[in-house]
Amino acid sequence: MARQGNIQFNMIFTVPSELVSEGDRIFESHAKWMARTHHREGDKALLVYDLSKAPEMKDPMDPNSVPTGNTHFLLCEVYESPAGLMDHWQQAENSWEDFEALKAWMMKGKFLLVNGAKIVHSLW
Repeated sequence: MARQGNIQFNMIFTVPSELVSEGDRIFESHAKWMARTHHREGDKALLVYDLSKAPEMKDPMDPNSVPTGNTHFLLCEVYESPAGLMDHWQQAENSWEDFEALKAWMMKGKFLLVNGAKIVHSLW
């Protein structure tokens, strides 16, 4: 299961409560589109697709901290190689019906994008 040497793509979106339902809708569409379109084997294979969601905490190092009212959406995708990530971006632009909706939604909150990092350490 170790993924050392593969390519990881991460996005963190932080949005106020009024944008959460639209985020839920967009990521439901995204997961269905990913399952329909992405390679499962070979150089372009999508190895991991995880979306998680959690409240933003005033002190992120304290799990008992008070929530801010914002929500984090965390997206992690791992590809066999850079070719898989390149294929992902090409497909998103050409065939995902909610690609423009994602771009508009993410501009209403805060986001961080790590667009393809080589995995250095991986366990199991």
